[in-house]
Amino acid sequence: MRSTPGLTHVIGIVNIGVMIVAVVALLVLPLGHDGANVEHAAKPAPKTAPPALPEVPAPPPVTATAESARNVGANEAGMVPVLMYHRIMKKRLASIDRTPSQLRGELEKLAKDGYVPITAAEFVAGAIDIPAGAHPVVLTFDDGHPSHFALGTDGMPKKDTVVQIIYDVASRHPGFRPVATFWINANPFGLRDTARQAAAVGWLVEHGFEVANHTFGHPDLYRLTKKKIAESIVRQQRLLERLGAPRSATFALPYGSRPKKRSNARDGKWDGTSYHFDAVFLAGAEPAISPYAKDFDRYNVPRIQSNGKKGECRKWCSQYWLEWLRKHPDRRYTSDGDPSHVSIPSRFRGKILAKLDGVLITY
Repeated sequence: MRSTPGLTHVIGIVNIGVMIVAVVALLVLPLGHDGANVEHAAKPAPKTAPPALPEVPAPPPVTATAESARNVGANEAGMVPVLMYHRIMKKRLASIDRTPSQLRGELEKLAKDGYVPITAAEFVAGAIDIPAGAHPVVLTFDDGHPSHFALGTDGMPKKDTVVQIIYDVASRHPGFRPVATFWINANPFGLRDTARQAAAVGWLVEHGFEVANHTFGHPDLYRLTKKKIAESIVRQQRLLERLGAPRSATFALPYGSRPKKRSNARDGKWDGTSYHFDAVFLAGAEPAISPYAKDFDRYNVPRIQSNGKKGECRKWCSQYWLEWLRKHPDRRYTSDGDPSHVSIPSRFRGKILAKLDGVLITY
């Protein structure tokens, strides 16, 4: 199954364009020695209990049938937007930056259109447990920028950080699950102090966010030897382990740049430590296909840059694709509400993995 006829063959070209833009963006602000913005002399977060965050109850148990799947227009062979963000800044300094109001506006539109966030790890595992009639969306944030997460003196996420904005939207839209994936480098969220790094990672993991490997120094993997690729990934893997993060099931390519031997991005070994990722994510430029589809390539998962429709984004970034999916509801992933079954219109039966025949519902 292909998401849109005639578009897949140009993904590589668009990836290169997105990669170049990302390089420029990363050079705009002064960076630390390892490629991360640095926060100096940060005060430790208070140990008092913070105010309660909005909670989203789990979807009620549903046993899907052909009739119930038809009633909600279930199509679990459909397309899933995996959105890619970088810095969130009040004043944008590069095309891939977004402002807090732009991020909030996009999340509000997603919530109103019936999208429910899941993590990248949940997506590639096919662990999509959302209400019947809802659509999954994967929110991904690269580089562990300070604008992504920080706690205020009240122990709550700081205003206009990514996590605060996600919770703000979730508080107004019941069912909008407050989760996302953060692919981080060294000095996550601009923190140098190990204790604060561990506290930040621990907070996010405890609250259902995915924190995973984006290499230690954010190099262009295409330019590196196999050994240097493995070193950059393993060094970050060891850091994540020290900070208490779970094993990284997913990996996002810095700049969207693939190694000359693509398998080096998912498997390797350095200094006695090996690594393996269940999925590798690119930097653009169309929706991903369902993880239940025969053609799903877990080691080349496309993402959509969050942006408007100007210039190279005219037909490649989030505003275009979210409008396209709204106009083509039969092409997007719509849940049957039952994570133990896969429901699809009968015309898509040949697109689904054969191993799922025992749990497949067609109508």
